[in-house]
Amino acid sequence: MSDETQRQGREQHAKKKQAQKILRILKRVYPDADCALHHKNPFELLVATMLSAQSTDKQINKLTPALFARFPDARSMSKASLPELEKLVYSSGFYKNKAKNLLAMSKRLCEAYDCQVPDRMEDLLSLPGVARKTANVVLGNAFHKAVGIVVDTHVGRIARRLGWTREKDPVKVEKDLMALIPKSKWIWISHALIHLGRGPCQARKPHCMECPLEKVCPKILD
Repeated sequence: MSDETQRQGREQHAKKKQAQKILRILKRVYPDADCALHHKNPFELLVATMLSAQSTDKQINKLTPALFARFPDARSMSKASLPELEKLVYSSGFYKNKAKNLLAMSKRLCEAYDCQVPDRMEDLLSLPGVARKTANVVLGNAFHKAVGIVVDTHVGRIARRLGWTREKDPVKVEKDLMALIPKSKWIWISHALIHLGRGPCQARKPHCMECPLEKVCPKILD
């Protein structure tokens, strides 16, 4: 074994020990951290997650009741007119592209999956407008399957500040986190870090003195 390999092994071991401390603290502070998007079933969660890109969960929760009252499932949404969908999702931002993706996604569900949301990563990724982050949200929160870790802007930012990754690409960040965090915590950790990111560990001006991780965080700021 080379010196470089040994060094990398020591670094990874130290990261895992630090991660264990942080996970214990976060579990005390955010024991019940959960998905903030309101939903009753996998289809509603899939739609809400697709709409949440470049928006806020609060804003999406305001518009989805009317959307789901009109189109409660993939079958009904697959038959929607694009102008009506655009009107219903207008307040989410980038509404034209989102409405187009929702319509195409619903049609694909009915063509390939009997109008049901599949519970496999590869199937979800075959849907128009669905990338790995959205698929992880649906798998973890609708089907309780820990296939990966949701990496949004909050999770990526905090992971870099904690020294858990140096990557900017969400897929690479996810890979680094999966190597550090036990699989049993994959679903919960993203919600906990999102809570932290919306609270003290904000993007522009983190409130480190108010953060529960203040004593263990290396504070690697951008």
